[in-house]
Amino acid sequence: MIRKLCILLVEDEEAIRTGLIDVLVFHGYDVDSAATGPDGLKKALTGKFDLILLDIMLPGMDGYEICNRIRAEDRNQPIIMLTAKTSDDEIVKGLKLGADDYVPKPFSIQELVLRIEAVLRRSQAGQEMARSLHVGGLDIDTENLSARKDGEEIAFTKREIGVLSYLAQNSDRAVSREELLSKVWGYARNLDIETRTVDIHIAKLRRKIETDNKTPEWLVTVRGAGYRLIVER
Repeated sequence: MIRKLCILLVEDEEAIRTGLIDVLVFHGYDVDSAATGPDGLKKALTGKFDLILLDIMLPGMDGYEICNRIRAEDRNQPIIMLTAKTSDDEIVKGLKLGADDYVPKPFSIQELVLRIEAVLRRSQAGQEMARSLHVGGLDIDTENLSARKDGEEIAFTKREIGVLSYLAQNSDRAVSREELLSKVWGYARNLDIETRTVDIHIAKLRRKIETDNKTPEWLVTVRGAGYRLIVER
């Protein structure tokens, strides 16, 4: 028997929580849920979930704190944040803490399910990840998601490593946002979803690998084409 993928839904609004549980079960997932921040964190840290759907505004503890606490224990846990906050600062904050994606409220059920499927897609055809990457004077350990810079350890998320690895594999050319969304995030190329996820991840990576992230030397923007990673051979 094939194991169903299990999702933890942390959402305090009962009507939304009940509706999403029904939708997720209909699409073949097992679902556990929590209505408060502390309960959601406890379940996230003690259970085993293929993905966590995490609202930001929660009683007792907000989604940012929960995401931060989860990431301290497990860098690889897939997390999608559900948010009514759509300002760049709020989105950046969630992604900086390690969320794989965000879905702004109100959202369509179709879009949410497609994003869930994309995050859950574990591997991409023909995509192999090197054991290490050499970028900007850093030796990045792609298995342990870390590097050392000026004597200090730098932690990377699995998604950040995925972006760097794909750019490294295609370092002879610029890679568009749409291609990154397709190959790294797993979104269908013809899917019309507005997301700043790629730009935010690029900004986060530049802060980690560049000497001056405002004038990048390694992860550069190619106007009208996308991004290119200059890899040390």
